[in-house]
Amino acid sequence: MLFGKGAAFYLTGSTAILSDALESVIHLFATAGAALSLWYAAQPPDPQHPYGHGKAAYFSSGFEGALILAAAVGIFVEAGRALARGPELTHLGAGVAITGGLALVNLALGVSLVRVGRQTRSLVLVANGHHVLTDMWTSLGVLLGIGLVWITGLTWLDPVVAMLAGANILWTAGRLIRNAYAGLMEAADPADTSRALEALRAAVDDGRLAGFHHLRHRRVNDVVWIEVHLLLPDELTLEEAHRRASSVEADLGALFPGDRVQATTHLEPASHEHPPELGNEPVEDALG
Repeated sequence: MLFGKGAAFYLTGSTAILSDALESVIHLFATAGAALSLWYAAQPPDPQHPYGHGKAAYFSSGFEGALILAAAVGIFVEAGRALARGPELTHLGAGVAITGGLALVNLALGVSLVRVGRQTRSLVLVANGHHVLTDMWTSLGVLLGIGLVWITGLTWLDPVVAMLAGANILWTAGRLIRNAYAGLMEAADPADTSRALEALRAAVDDGRLAGFHHLRHRRVNDVVWIEVHLLLPDELTLEEAHRRASSVEADLGALFPGDRVQATTHLEPASHEHPPELGNEPVEDALG
């Protein structure tokens, strides 16, 4: 990709194609970082990291977003210079052919990376796939701009198209950085909260639980961590209380097919500090 786009820029002198090539340079470094992060995130827990190494994926996503942001800044700088001095374009047909072929390759690669990343809950692969697709959309924008220049002879359209490509890259960078921040700060997914509450309330309705409170959960890639306090009738034996808690944990695990669920429950007698009806309290109380 990098050499192909470099050749297209050398032939045409197009700032728009240069913007496309510049993003490929950034993607080269981002992919190397993603590969390292993917390997490290897959390492098993150890005494220093008992919860595993999955958060490395969020660092990778943020790093990739920062690199894309740098590429966008470079594109705006080069486009501004081209507008100031006036573009000089040659061999536009060859540039269109090369850029179009590479865009098709990026489309196939990006879709594949995103699909596999979602199947495996790998933020690294999803982020890298979105980067590839951003590269593809950038190439399509460049093709449109070069085509208009070719047809109309308006060379000033070339740096304008480069700026539009830079704006699209900025949007992708912001999304990757935002997702990385949410993962590092362990932001709770409202959809996951609703599913967990539904399962717990079902256990209250069928009599397995007298109530629940202090529900907490977080996700790190394909691992979902759930903690909750379960209220059980005072007269239960320890064996029966354990059986009911295990069945509730199994229900919580079944809510997230394809994920590894680590559910930790704390058992309390229903008469201890909290009334039995706590299983039906508002969401904000259940999460408190």
